[in-house]
Amino acid sequence: MDPHLGPWLRRIDIAYFTMEIALDVDMHTYSGGLGVLAGDTARSAADLTLPIVFVSLISHKGYNRQSLDKGKQVDGVDPWEPERWCRPLDAMVAIHLENRRVWIRPWLYVCSSPAGNTVPVVLLDTDLEQNDPIDRSLTDSLYGGDARYRLMQEAILGIGGTRMLRALGFEIGTYHLNEGHAALLSVELLRRFPRAANHHRDGAPLFDEDRVLDRCIFTTHTPVEAGHDRFPYTLVQSVLDGFIDLAELKRHAGEDDCNLTRLAFNLSGFVNGVARSHASTTRQMFPGYSVDAITNGIHAGTWAHPAMAELFEHEMPDWRSEPDALVAADQIDDQPLADAKRAAKDQLVTLVKQATGVALDPELPIIGFARRMTGYKRPALILSDIERLKAIAGEQPFQIVWAGKAHPADADGKKIISSIVVAGDRLANVIPSAFLQNYDMKIAGALVAGADIWLNTPRPPMEASGTSGMKAALNGTLNFSVLDGWWVEAWIEDVTGWSIGDTKPGSDADHAASLYDKLENKILPLYRNDPERWLWTMKQSISKVGSRFNSQRMMRRYTTDAYLR
Repeated sequence: MDPHLGPWLRRIDIAYFTMEIALDVDMHTYSGGLGVLAGDTARSAADLTLPIVFVSLISHKGYNRQSLDKGKQVDGVDPWEPERWCRPLDAMVAIHLENRRVWIRPWLYVCSSPAGNTVPVVLLDTDLEQNDPIDRSLTDSLYGGDARYRLMQEAILGIGGTRMLRALGFEIGTYHLNEGHAALLSVELLRRFPRAANHHRDGAPLFDEDRVLDRCIFTTHTPVEAGHDRFPYTLVQSVLDGFIDLAELKRHAGEDDCNLTRLAFNLSGFVNGVARSHASTTRQMFPGYSVDAITNGIHAGTWAHPAMAELFEHEMPDWRSEPDALVAADQIDDQPLADAKRAAKDQLVTLVKQATGVALDPELPIIGFARRMTGYKRPALILSDIERLKAIAGEQPFQIVWAGKAHPADADGKKIISSIVVAGDRLANVIPSAFLQNYDMKIAGALVAGADIWLNTPRPPMEASGTSGMKAALNGTLNFSVLDGWWVEAWIEDVTGWSIGDTKPGSDADHAASLYDKLENKILPLYRNDPERWLWTMKQSISKVGSRFNSQRMMRRYTTDAYLR
């Protein structure tokens, strides 16, 4: 038993598996929302002293270091130094990939709460001298490489991670799969629970599936078809030959290809969508399965701007440990709230000036947009009618700050970034705008707190949940969003923010028209002409959204509905 794990081994019986996890801005083990959610989950688990260990990949070279060259995204590696943050543990396990033994060692990161409570995070690493050179790079790039590379990474996470926890001395009773990337752990568990020797009599399965179902919880995050990992069985046989009988795997993962989402569905006793609307969409995509809905949340203590946090501390001292105390934020006096918001806005203005040279005016409203840059999120929807946008800004000036990366293989996403940068240059004399490159947790924190309006324009029903708007609302930034994902549950028109379109399906043109209409006739006039009502709306947003859409509430729900079921 590793002495560094002693305090946890006696009490931990839940394991949370995730391909990415955002633990610190300088630890490049995340790409975006999925990893940030996992990090917030770990932070809340520490706050609540939950008996849970987190498992992910070390990702030595990160996800993608984005730079812009005349508006074009340039991709690069984003390395970090694990030894600055983590401690190597004295254990190794092996799995067989392509008939080679691949050794894995763990690094330990300790996630702490302000009260001193901790949860362990185990990061898996194959960069070992015992491994073939081709295998040493398997934990280098997050979401990098081809299908073979991805399958081998997911085997390291699901199979290797499960074996690693046993080797370290953990006795896990519940396995939580954060998305389908870790689904192979359920097959590893199947192998651990064979039936009696006459298992095939009367068609009984080879393994005791019920024991796996009792142990596995699956959270699915994406209604986008491309987001569900599929691998041809010829590749699976090549990489995982001998790991599991192919016919048995097809029973759970599908006949045509190895669908890891379907595998997780079939071997998890509790399946969860990340918002009510997403759970409904998932039931339509995967008919016949029971899908619950525990809506995502954010870690309030992490995402409140320091000036806002100081204000909350004065008004609601328990807000960090009990974010539902933020329900009283509607009683905050106007001036302290305005001062805290101005401090956050000044920080964003300074960041934009330093990073891009663009000088924003803190007296004018700032629209913030920061998401993964890809087609279905429609980052350029606000630019659909440039002349209409210029006319609005000519009467009621505003500014825009953008941020977000396109996946290195997403050519269309890269074109969207270029179009935004080009449009920003064309509009510079009318609408000051900036694109902040290499979006990360630090930029996200400044942007969600410093903007006045948070714009979100996904094409329904393709937004699973989204959490950036929750971070914005916590800081008094008002949401202006399509009614999809979490916003359907939080939206109260003119109170917590505004909708783009309504609950009925709408075309891109419909949503653009709604966006322009409300921006021109509701949102900008309110900011310009009625600052007291704007501050009132900020308070409603903080009290009604911040008190509810937080990861403490989320983890309490997981505990009662899933872990203790």
